Amino acid sequence: MTKLDKIPDPLRGKHRQGILISIAMVVLWFMISGVFGPLFGSLSNVQKNDNSKFLPAKSPSQVASVEIQPFVSGVKSIFPVFVLFEGKVANQNLQDINVFASQVPSMQLVDINGKPFTDAKGKVINKTIGEYLANGQSTFARPNPSKAAAVYVFVNGDKATDVLSGKTRVLAGIVSTLRYQSHLLANKNSLTTHTTGIGALFSDLFGAFGGIDGKLLYVTLLIVAVILIVVYRSPLLWILPLLSAGFALTMAGGVIYLLAKANVLTLDGQSQGILSVLVLGAATDYALLLIARFREELHLEVHRVDAMKKALRGVFEPIFASGSTVTISLFLLLLSSLSNNRGLGPVGAIGVICAMLSILTFLPALLVLFGRWIFWPKRPHYGTSDEKLSGLWSKIALSTSKSPVKYASATILLVVFFIGFLWSLQPNGLSTDQYFTTKPDSVVGLKACNKYFPAGSGEPSQVVVPQNEAEAVGKAIMQNAAVANVEPAGNPITMQPTVIDGKVLLNITMKKSAEDPKSVDAIAQIRTTVAQIDPKLSVGGTSGVYYDIHQATKRDQKVIIPAVLFAIAIILALLLRSIIAGLVLLVTVIISYLGTLGASAIAFHHIFHFQGVDTSFPIYAFIFLVALGIDYNIFLMTRVREESLKLGTKQGVIKGVTVTGGVITSAGIVLAATFSALGSLPLVFLAELAFTVAFGVLLDTLIIRSLMVPALVHILGDRIWWPTRMSSKSDSGMSAI
Repeated sequence: MTKLDKIPDPLRGKHRQGILISIAMVVLWFMISGVFGPLFGSLSNVQKNDNSKFLPAKSPSQVASVEIQPFVSGVKSIFPVFVLFEGKVANQNLQDINVFASQVPSMQLVDINGKPFTDAKGKVINKTIGEYLANGQSTFARPNPSKAAAVYVFVNGDKATDVLSGKTRVLAGIVSTLRYQSHLLANKNSLTTHTTGIGALFSDLFGAFGGIDGKLLYVTLLIVAVILIVVYRSPLLWILPLLSAGFALTMAGGVIYLLAKANVLTLDGQSQGILSVLVLGAATDYALLLIARFREELHLEVHRVDAMKKALRGVFEPIFASGSTVTISLFLLLLSSLSNNRGLGPVGAIGVICAMLSILTFLPALLVLFGRWIFWPKRPHYGTSDEKLSGLWSKIALSTSKSPVKYASATILLVVFFIGFLWSLQPNGLSTDQYFTTKPDSVVGLKACNKYFPAGSGEPSQVVVPQNEAEAVGKAIMQNAAVANVEPAGNPITMQPTVIDGKVLLNITMKKSAEDPKSVDAIAQIRTTVAQIDPKLSVGGTSGVYYDIHQATKRDQKVIIPAVLFAIAIILALLLRSIIAGLVLLVTVIISYLGTLGASAIAFHHIFHFQGVDTSFPIYAFIFLVALGIDYNIFLMTRVREESLKLGTKQGVIKGVTVTGGVITSAGIVLAATFSALGSLPLVFLAELAFTVAFGVLLDTLIIRSLMVPALVHILGDRIWWPTRMSSKSDSGMSAI
């Protein structure tokens, strides 16, 4: 320790104001957290997870749903639930199953253990299934000769997502009641039972998303804490960036809760899960950059306030540019035709903005107040050398500068190898039973149900037709190989069709499940067939909803991806004052994205054995990989430009890689680990997104940013800064633009 290092930090003189501002900032952030923290805990209560409500009103399936409403007494959507009984169902067993079906409407809602639901005061909630059934839909049993029987229950979709008790939705309460009561009957009659159908699948989906504000958050925080402890090798320092990230998340969650409750934006389970890992990952990344620069400046400045001022001047521009890139990219999701994608845009953008605010205001205040001792046991003393300037990254930087062509060629070939597998990704969509990495009762029951009844039973595609055209339309639709049956909706006992204003509703049962790609793909041909008879007819139903979502997703990719690339190109050009540098970074991130998708295809098919890839996966992966991947190049190249102004391009690259290598790699590992936490939820889409973002971020930080970009800059030399002209005289350290 030097004598200068012993100079005290008195609350007087030119540094007093900095200390007082830091104290005020810390107090302000604790007040913000106190206000928004409780709101963040209630985020799950404002989720909307019904796929049919994500589509624009003019989509064919939504037009059809309006025409269908009179046949279901004005209900906008129906969630069918099937209670399957397997075993000997003839005679007495079948009679008991029919009695069970007749008693369904009067069953009181209970949990899976048969306990009634209670409100916040502990009072029993006396609600029955009948209160939530779709009007005009009867509960009945449909037997398969001597082998199985299914009890059909049609839930009013408009009420299904209402909160019943705590965080339990009405649909989940209905499904748990049916499971409890059906198991009592099955045990009595030596039968096997499963509760399935689209309603039960959604109920299990709600249950999976229920871990988002609990399990996922704790797993993510634990991962970040462990990594920070390893990075800093300090028993105390890791607490400050983690606290700052946590405060950013509570602020973002509170703002989003208020906006979602006011219907300003749409929040679904996926968006909430992504919000947590995005905010914690981004905030920690920015914190690592700030702390590294603060530590660096503490070697050069006596007082911690002066060191923080210089550190903030050094990191403000790259953090602001990085955050702006992600924020703008996310806001461009507002161009999507799907409301859930439009919802993710502002949800994620608000999270990133809060992360920037916290790291640029709250964390600096904490670091100033704690001072050098927070780095214990490796405190950065004034006037001593920075060990970061002579380590692994110094060797990597020097090696890349000596053989740039070799490093550029090797890294490009590696990425091209992965791109070669891109063709096998095939994001054709996931059916609802393929959403889960586990096998909940609804998935097991659906497969069992398909052995006895057409897979599309209870989830028909539907079209309202004039009564005099019903027969012709039905016969035409039956010509489609994917269709199992076409019949008019009506009384299941008398078999008389329901006629309203001279029109009937045709239910089109598919051979495969309604969400199966073959059923979804058949919608286009069915619509063409129907239009040839009457162009005014609209085909809807579950398969129609999925088909329209797929088409909307393809349209969004064509619109949003070019818009994001254009926005990023503009930001990079302005930040680096160079068109060439901006284009080089943009191209490296694009090929990194394509290579990551190719590697993901290998992993999905041959390691994880996922049954499909969601159609929205490429655009989600693009937003996070390109927007977040560009961050690390921004962190690197802003420092390279800063050093190149003083040392020249070659030495500037060497110094830039040396001083940023460790912190950027650590940041990449943190972000990869936080997104990996999404895999802790039993949902295939989130598991796929988790792997892809984690792999892509590591590819970016370890290969693209560390080796490929520096090698390309060395090859291009001063031309990288075109149209500005940067030259240097290394011997004098002078530079000019």
